[in-house]
Amino acid sequence: QEDNIFRRHRRLVVFDMDSTLIEAEVIDELAKEAGVGDQVIEITEAAMRGELDFNESFRRRVALLKGLDASVLESVAQRLPLTEGAEDLVSHLKMLGFKTAILSGGFTYFAEKLQKQLGFDYVYANQLDIRDGVVTGEVVGEIVNGDRKAQLLREIAEREGVRLEQTIAVGDGANDLPMLSIAGLGIAFRAKPLVRQSAKQAISTLGLDGILYLIGFRDRDSLR
Repeated sequence: QEDNIFRRHRRLVVFDMDSTLIEAEVIDELAKEAGVGDQVIEITEAAMRGELDFNESFRRRVALLKGLDASVLESVAQRLPLTEGAEDLVSHLKMLGFKTAILSGGFTYFAEKLQKQLGFDYVYANQLDIRDGVVTGEVVGEIVNGDRKAQLLREIAEREGVRLEQTIAVGDGANDLPMLSIAGLGIAFRAKPLVRQSAKQAISTLGLDGILYLIGFRDRDSLR
């Protein structure tokens, strides 16, 4: 990290959700339930590698979920595994006075459950359109893509009176690169090769709580 005054005064941390805070891609899990798992996973992997435009790939994947019973969302939510160290990291950040946000290209249903579970201050994700208890294959409102994530990071920082240099962004996919590039500390977490090569910092072997080391926390520092 560049050793400047902002390195010791970070104030806001924003996270991608899928394959960052949780060890799954929710849209892939929903696709398995809809019987279109292989088709959606193929599109997801190409998008994460940066080979497909996110908006186009997202719409194509969501369209394949058309007709899925909305009750499936809860059963999928129950089995989503938190990434190692996520709970510990977020609880420490809260105790240290950081503001936290989920900026996800996934879905609000799951992001809001994480918000309640871990105590995030902000959540922005995509809202699945559901009518009469059935997924329509569309989303409501603006898609949260890479550019939108960067815009949201700027907006939240401004709202909190925090300079961008005091922010941390964490993500794993190509659509996280815009926010990783403008944050004071952009961390590629267990990321795809393209993202790992492009980000200034990367964590590939530790859990999410390894981020505590990057903000100056030491093993002997205890907040409990």
